[in-house]
Order: sequence, then C-alpha cells, then structure tokens
Amino acid sequence: MIASSPFEQNFKFRNVLLLAGIVLIALNLRPALAGVGPLVSTIRESTGLSNTMLGLLTTLPLLAFGVVSTLTPLFTRRIGIEGTLGLAMVLLTSGLLLRVIPGSAALFGGTILLGIAIAFGNVLLPSLVKRDYPNHTGVMTSVYSSTLGVGATIAAGISVPLAQDLGWGWRWSLGSWAALSFLALIVWLPQLKSQTVPEQNRGFIKSMKELGSSKIAWQVAIFMGLQSLAFYVVLAWLPEILQNRGLNSNNAGWMLSLSQATGVLGTIFIPTWAEKMKDQRKLVWLLMICEFISLIGLMLPNGFLAGLWASMIGFALGGSFGLALLFIVLRSPDSETATELSGMAQSIGYFLAAIGPALFGALHDFTHAWFIPLLFLLSLVAVKLYVGLRAGKPKTIT
Repeated sequence: MIASSPFEQNFKFRNVLLLAGIVLIALNLRPALAGVGPLVSTIRESTGLSNTMLGLLTTLPLLAFGVVSTLTPLFTRRIGIEGTLGLAMVLLTSGLLLRVIPGSAALFGGTILLGIAIAFGNVLLPSLVKRDYPNHTGVMTSVYSSTLGVGATIAAGISVPLAQDLGWGWRWSLGSWAALSFLALIVWLPQLKSQTVPEQNRGFIKSMKELGSSKIAWQVAIFMGLQSLAFYVVLAWLPEILQNRGLNSNNAGWMLSLSQATGVLGTIFIPTWAEKMKDQRKLVWLLMICEFISLIGLMLPNGFLAGLWASMIGFALGGSFGLALLFIVLRSPDSETATELSGMAQSIGYFLAAIGPALFGALHDFTHAWFIPLLFLLSLVAVKLYVGLRAGKPKTIT
C-alpha cells in the first residue's frame, strides 16, 4: 500500500475542516430564532413587553434577512465568501451575548445583529456548495439544509428546560447558543487563510439589474419566497388551527414538532434525489400535490388524521426549501452568480415570510374561521406550482 503524501494528507484535512465548518455554520443559523417562541410568555412576564413588541423578536430578523440578503455580494467582493462567513459568526456571537444584557435596547439590538449574521449565512452556503462541491451539489445541499432543521428542532426543544429546569433564565437560555457560534468561528478560521475574492467583471448595480431581467432568476426567487411564506405561516399557526379542530394544546404542539421533523426528512431526501435528475419538474409536482392534499386535510372540521396532514405539509415544505436552495445552485453558471441569485431569492423570500403570518392571522380575524386563510395557502400552491415547473427546467442564467 502506498502511503499518502504530506500534501494529500493536508488536502484531506482541509476538506474535513471545510465540511465541519459548513455543518457548524448551518447548525447556528436557526437556534437564535427557534429558541424565542417557547420562551415568549416568560419574556413577557420578565420585561412587560407587549405582544406587538415581542412579535418584533421574530419579525426583525426576517426583515434583516430581506435587506441584507441582496447586499451580501458587496461584502463577498471585498472579503470573499470565507471572510463574510467569518464575519457572520462574529456578529452572531456578539448578538447572542448582547441579548443577555438586561434592557430592551440590548435585546432588540442583539436581535438585529444576529439577523444580519444569519442573512449572510443563508445567502452564502449555496454559493459555497456551488464553488467547492460542483459534483456533489445535491448531497451537500441536503447536508446543510437538513442541519438547519436540526438546529431549529434542538433549540425549540431545550430552550425552556435550559431556562427553567437548569435555572439559567430566559436570557442565558437564548445567549448560551453563543458558545456554538464561537465554536463555528474557531473551526472556520483556517478558511480565512485562503479566502478568494471573486473577479469583479461587472459592477454590483449592473449585475443585479441583469439578474432582475432574468425570467429564471424570478422563477427561482418567487418559488423560494412562496415556500418561505407558507413555512412561517405553518410555524406560527398550525397549533392554533389544530386546537380549533379539537386537539389539546399539548398534542397540537407535538403535531408542530412532527411537521418540523418530517421537514428535515424532506430537506435530506429531495435535493439528493433532485441532483440525479436533469429535469426537476416531477419533484415539483410531487411536493405541490403533497402540500395541496395536506391543506385540504387541515380544512376538515375535526382533528381526523391530524398527524398525517402535519407530516405531509412538513415534508412538502421541507422538500420545497431544499429544492429551492438546489435551484439556486443548478441555475447559476458560477459561484458569484449563485451568491447574487441567492441574495435575490432569499430577500424576496424573507420579505414575504415577514408578512405571511400576520396576513394569515388577519384573514382569520376577518372571517372568524380557518377556511379562508387555508384557501389562501391553497391558491399560493397553484402559483408555486406554476413558477416551480419553470424553475425546474434544465437551464441556467445567462
């Protein structure tokens, strides 16, 4: 057996560090958000903040995602993808620790910082996959997109035990995730030695105008946007809908957890499957039919087969998320375009996500029933199918 040369060993070690860095960064992009929901009542009692102000703890990061996503290429052109992701972990760690400091200013200031940090990570992971794993885009998209779901699931599950059972309080329950983001920063540091700034063959404004005139770019962006809107609506309102159907609050909460778990399965299997297909339109049909059936099931006047409907909509939305991320990679000719398309798609996606739950709730308040709000989601499935079938064609942005 021929022993590996020092160069080959070093190359393998760098690849292991790169993969570990991607996984750790992905693991950090949801706990700061998912950990807030279970602690809302505790935060309200401690701070005296109104429900409107508490809603900002979720809405502010989404708005930051919408604004910063489009601007991310400005940072990568100066400090590269590696440097921008390193900056993201610094900002995330700082924002999480800032929320530990008593006072509303620190709470909301930290929330804005971590929103900016997460926006960088959301945009740049598809670009990194496009650049460093061009022959394994489906597998790598599955790896990091499912890791996002795992991070959210863990944070939602242990936030209350950390705050109450361990006696850390809600501030340190939220702030404790700074240890994980700092670990990600340490693991990512070796990548900064070889950071690559893309060749600036065209100006930022010109490139965004060109991207904005591309039908493919808009199809991918709208598909991503409608997926995000539906996901955050389900995240916010599924337990309430199921309680109206006769489930108690505990069971309704478990149904939400079930939907999130099947969503992780969707993000694991769909991108890997999609990469093996030249044309992804069959998968778009599969996911949209699955989402359509689950919404019809949730319209039923009782809790009949609630676990099935929750599982199906979770899988459909998780799979759609993974597919949308893969579209960004597959429809981009290079990593720089992938960064720009990712920024555009996620900017549109999170602006829609920011208004989705409020609009859905307003429709319920106006009609005093869940039929019309769910019918609204059904209509979006039709639009998502239309743009998804076009985004799923084997073509790239020129």
